[in-house]
Amino acid sequence: MNNSHGPVHDTHHGRHVLVLPDRDAAEEVAEALTERLGVAEEPQLVRDALAGEDDAEDAQWLVVIEDPDAAYDAARLDALAAEYEGWRETE
Repeated sequence: MNNSHGPVHDTHHGRHVLVLPDRDAAEEVAEALTERLGVAEEPQLVRDALAGEDDAEDAQWLVVIEDPDAAYDAARLDALAAEYEGWRETE
């Protein structure tokens, strides 16, 4: 087997993770995803406490969008997250 081209890297991984500063922003982004981008499956909201912080005020919220078919435009997701002072995680 000739592997001279190196491994194939899947940069998409079938999901997007948007990081938001608080729960309200995460809920608004989740709603906007279905209204503006037509995300069919409801995004998952996950509280992500910052390492070493016990205070709930220091928690970020993650909006996880399953995208196995790479149907959603990363640039549009970036723009949406930025509207709410968040960002899209890139691996």
